[in-house]
Amino acid sequence: MGSTQDLPVRQKAATAPIKFGHELKEQFLMDLAYRNLNNGSFGTIPRLIQSKLRFYQDLAEARPDPFIRYEYPKLLDESRAAIAKLLRVPTDTAVFVANATVGVNTVLRNLVWNADGKDEILYFNTIYGGCAKTVDYVVEDRQGLVSSRCIPLSYPCEDDAILSAFHSAVAESLSQGKRPRLCLFDVVSSLPGVRFPFEAVTAACREKGILSLIDGAQGVGMVDLDLGAVDPDFFVSNCHKWLHVPRGCAVFYVPLRNQALIRSTLPTSHGFVPRPSPEQQANIRINPLPPSDKSEFVNAFEFVGTVDNAPYLCVKDSIQWREEVLGGEERIREALTELARQGGKKVAEILGTKVLDNASRSLTRCSMVNVALPLAVQPDEEDRALEGDLAGLPAIPNSDVSAVTNWILQTLIDEHETFVTLFVYGGQWWARLSAQVFLELDDFEWAGQTLKEVCARVAKGLYKQ
Repeated sequence: MGSTQDLPVRQKAATAPIKFGHELKEQFLMDLAYRNLNNGSFGTIPRLIQSKLRFYQDLAEARPDPFIRYEYPKLLDESRAAIAKLLRVPTDTAVFVANATVGVNTVLRNLVWNADGKDEILYFNTIYGGCAKTVDYVVEDRQGLVSSRCIPLSYPCEDDAILSAFHSAVAESLSQGKRPRLCLFDVVSSLPGVRFPFEAVTAACREKGILSLIDGAQGVGMVDLDLGAVDPDFFVSNCHKWLHVPRGCAVFYVPLRNQALIRSTLPTSHGFVPRPSPEQQANIRINPLPPSDKSEFVNAFEFVGTVDNAPYLCVKDSIQWREEVLGGEERIREALTELARQGGKKVAEILGTKVLDNASRSLTRCSMVNVALPLAVQPDEEDRALEGDLAGLPAIPNSDVSAVTNWILQTLIDEHETFVTLFVYGGQWWARLSAQVFLELDDFEWAGQTLKEVCARVAKGLYKQ
C-alpha cells in the first residue's frame, strides 16, 4: 500500500497564505452559480480533499481485507493524532464517530443512572433538536430512573446571565430532591447560531460535581478549542462542517478518567468487552479483528461495523491543507469571525433590522451571524399590536409560520440559487448566515438585497399562491 505521502494530488505549501475570497472557489467543488451561505449545516470540501477521500476508498476496494484489517487502523491513528494535537489533548482520548448526534447518543445511552430515580439531565432551550429528542428518548426508555430539566435562555444576553441560569437550575433541581447528574450544552448553538460560553459552563459543572457533555457540532475549525484547559467530561465536534473534512466525521473526546463509563459504541461491535460472568465465560465472543495493544476505549471505536470510514482518514489531510494553503487555524478563525460580523452588519443595514448580539459581542465570536428579517409573527390575539422592534413590521398569522418559512427557502433555491437557514425567534424571522474562506462582503450584500426582495413578496401575501 502507498503511504499518505504518495497521494495523487499534493499541493506544495504556498510562499504566502492565499487570499481569502472568490479566488478560492475554484479549489472547492461547488457549482460556481450557487452562493453557499450556509456552511453551518453540512460544510463543504476542497477538490484536494475529495481526491484524498477517493484515494482511501480505492485502497479499500483494491485489497479489502489487508486494508480494512491492517492498514486502516494505522492511518486512523494518524488522523487521531492530528486532531488530538489540534484540540491539545492526548491521542488516546480522541476517537471518531459519524457525527455529533452519534457522540451525544453514545454518552447518554452508556451512562448508568442511579436506582433511586433522582438523576437529572440538564440542557438549555437552545439545544439542537436531534439531541433534545435523544434526551427525551433516554428519559422515556429508562422508565423513571432519570428525568430532564430545560434551562431557559432569552437572547440577546451576556454570558453571565447564562451562568446565572445554570446555577438557578441546579439550585431548583436540588430543592426538589433531584440530583443534577449531567449538563448538555453547545460550543456554538445551532438556532440561533451564537457562541456559547462553554468554557465557563464546563468549569461551573466541575465545581458542582456535574458531568459536562459538550455538543460541538459547530466547533472544531471555527472556534479555538483547548480541551486540555477546558477539561470537559465528554466532547464531540463535527469535522465535516468547519474543518473541511468529508461528511460524516466527528471527533469524540473522552478523558481517561471517564473512558470506563463509555462501555459500548453505537451500535455495539467487536470491541465491546463484557463484564465477567458465568454466562459470559460459557459463551466466549471471538473478536475476528487483528489483536491490538490499544486501550479498550480506542479499540472499541476503531471498527464499528462495515461502513465507509474514509472521511476519518482525511482529517489529517484537511488539517494539513488548512495549514499549508489557508495559513493555519488562527488566521482562518479571525478572518471568518470578522467577515461574519461585517457581513451581518451589512445585511441588517439593507433590511433595516439588527444583528443578534450582546454588548460584549461574545455571541458573534464565531463564523456565523443571525440577522432579523423585516417580518413578524402576529400574536394569537389578532387585535394585539406588535410592540418594540416588531412595531410596524408586516405581521404574519401564526398559522402561516411554517408555510412562509418553506416558501422563502424554496424561493431562495429555485430563483436565487442559494440557501439561508431561517428560524423564528422572539416573534420574528431570522436568517443565519455563514462566513467561509471563499466568500466576500459582497456576497452578504447580495444576500441582504435578495432577502429584502423576498420578504417584500411575503408581506404582500404572495406566499399564499
